[in-house]
Amino acid sequence: MKKYLILLAGSPATGKSYLVEELKTVLPDMFIITPDEGKEIIADSVGFSNLAEKAVLEKEVWDFYYGVLAYYMKIGKKVILSEYPFSQKQKGELSKLSTQHEYTVITIRLVADFEILWERRKKRDVELSRHLSHIQTHYHYGDSLEDRSTADNLITKEGFKQMIETRGYNDFQLGELIEIDVTDYTVVDYSGLKQTLQYKITHDL
Repeated sequence: MKKYLILLAGSPATGKSYLVEELKTVLPDMFIITPDEGKEIIADSVGFSNLAEKAVLEKEVWDFYYGVLAYYMKIGKKVILSEYPFSQKQKGELSKLSTQHEYTVITIRLVADFEILWERRKKRDVELSRHLSHIQTHYHYGDSLEDRSTADNLITKEGFKQMIETRGYNDFQLGELIEIDVTDYTVVDYSGLKQTLQYKITHDL
């Protein structure tokens, strides 16, 4: 029986979280692990007072993430899904683990026009549902900020563009690649993607 690691890659604000929910409807038994969830849990548990402390916690997040991923691969979970703006920094470890545990990797890479992405990113960062630790240089559990536009670590348009280019979000690939343009969500064939993945995974025994 084949085992699959599905990586939802692409720049922030491409709708990866939404796609996770869509894929759960056809692959309900898959194990889902996301680095950002780990960042939020550790931020709530430990907190940070400056960017240097935040960087230390983020390193711990990745140690935790790879450890959990390796565990579920070791016990043979058939389908594991992870979403993140993956870059070359993660490619080596993900490749090593998938090879070691004999997982077939499928990368679903979401791409979009930069101007559209920037508008989505600006809107998302100031929503109250956005975890405050992502947009502040300091955070401890219980902190609040009603006006998110005053957060002290919001990314600029220039910084966002540079991040996408230098980290190569639009180039990341491991294993088979499925690339989807999400510039206009209304024309994305999510149903076709779900059917393709469901068929592939349920018939590749």
